[in-house]
Amino acid sequence: MNSEVLMVDLKGQYKRLKTELDQAALEVIAGGWYIGGTPVKEFSEALANYHGIDHVTTCGNGTDALQIALMALGIKPGDEVIVPSFTYIASAEVIALLGATPVFVDVDASNFNIDAEKIKEAISSKTKAVIVVHLYGQCADMEEILKLTDEHGIPVIEDGAQSIGADYLFSDQRIMKSGAIGTIGCTSFFPTKNLGAYGDGGAIMTKNSDLAEKIKMISNHGQRKKYYHEVLGVNSRLDTLQAAILNVKIKYLNDFIDRRRVAAGHYDHLLTEASGVSIPQRMEYSTHAFHQYTLILDPNFDRDTIKEKLASKGVPSMVYYPCPQHLQKGFVDNGINVGDLSNSVKLSNSVLSLPMHTELTEAQIQYICHTLLEVLNNEG
Repeated sequence: MNSEVLMVDLKGQYKRLKTELDQAALEVIAGGWYIGGTPVKEFSEALANYHGIDHVTTCGNGTDALQIALMALGIKPGDEVIVPSFTYIASAEVIALLGATPVFVDVDASNFNIDAEKIKEAISSKTKAVIVVHLYGQCADMEEILKLTDEHGIPVIEDGAQSIGADYLFSDQRIMKSGAIGTIGCTSFFPTKNLGAYGDGGAIMTKNSDLAEKIKMISNHGQRKKYYHEVLGVNSRLDTLQAAILNVKIKYLNDFIDRRRVAAGHYDHLLTEASGVSIPQRMEYSTHAFHQYTLILDPNFDRDTIKEKLASKGVPSMVYYPCPQHLQKGFVDNGINVGDLSNSVKLSNSVLSLPMHTELTEAQIQYICHTLLEVLNNEG
């Protein structure tokens, strides 16, 4: 194994698509239109077509997408929004920034995603929305979640930043893309995402034309017509240069995901029988886009020691995420914890993500797994 093992290889992917990406970027620079313009319109349409959805509004980043979605739903101080505890801070952060209260619930330990039964326990008269985060690349159980929320008339925001390209299979055999299932779908084009720009970027999607109009206005200073501001909004837009990059990359999105799935298959083959680790479970209702390949370590292992020893042998690894949201200092006094959140705590203490990207080779994966097994055996 001669090549360096990287957690994410953005340079390698760029080199593979260099001719197309360079041409797209240079056309924007030479054209002199750096805000809005044809690339943004074309990418919005391509993203809508990919998801089979009518309305897409691009924005500055994935966190803005979540905030704008909440604003479009009219979330205000005093409202409650249910959110999983085991995820990145953005989903709860935007709730608090609007003066609403994040209501933290636990996740299913087998698939890392929000548990529908825990949502049921958390619903109150103040519940105005649920944010479902499709963590690591696999959809949460949206059919069960929508049955529950539809009963109560509660809108669902999907955070699909890690799951773009994943398919959800309903019991009636309907198939829908992650992000196109709930009331509003949000995604991020952070460079390391499965569909990544070369800077920040995000998008908001919906089937509802009235919501789409609100989303569009809110993301553009609350204006439908220039200088006439109907609602309070924000300034959040996808840069033209990033849109041009994404116009190239979206053509390869299915290929990107297929490459990740092949890598995951190699990992599975080498680690399935390993003692002390559990490989990612696949749920029958969702395909997996493998934004991350995340293991669960046996609690007897010292994860920090494992990470350090892997790094010393040239194998990077990451912990997504080492502290659940309900234990973050910013939320200890400003959120509501519902029920037992032990799965979130347990996962925060035991997950470990291995390198995952489109340029991984089988030889690299063999080295990663051989090294991991060697370290585990020495630590066991």
